[in-house]
Amino acid sequence: RQKLEEHGSSAYLVNSGWSGGPYGVGDRMSIKTTRSCINAILNGSIKEAEFSIDPTFGFEVPKVLDGVDSQVLDPRSTWLNESEFDETAQKLATMYSKNFEKYLGKGSINYAQYGPKLSDLDETR
Repeated sequence: RQKLEEHGSSAYLVNSGWSGGPYGVGDRMSIKTTRSCINAILNGSIKEAEFSIDPTFGFEVPKVLDGVDSQVLDPRSTWLNESEFDETAQKLATMYSKNFEKYLGKGSINYAQYGPKLSDLDETR
C-alpha cells in the first residue's frame, strides 16, 4: 500500500470468473461485463464510483460502474442461496489464510496481516 501511495498508483482485481454460484452452477462473467470493468479502470471513471468494503477480504468493491449490472458487483446477491455464498467465501478465506501461514517469519513483512479476516485466525496476525 505504501508503494502504491508513494507513486500515485492503483491496483485492481477484476472478477473474470464465475458469478451467481460455484463453478457449474453460476455463469461465467461475460466479456462485455469484464471489458466494461476494464474500461472504467482505464478511463478513470472507477475513481468516481462509490465503494463498499468486502467484509471477508477487505477490498473495496464499486457499487456502480457504467455498463455493468450493479448486481454483479455484489457477488453475494447473485447467488440464490446467500448463506451458501457466505460458506464458500469463508472456505476460500480459510484457504488463503492457511496458505499465508507458509510464509510467516520469512522476509521482513508479515503479509498474512493483509489477507482475509477470519475471527478465529485474526488473533494469530
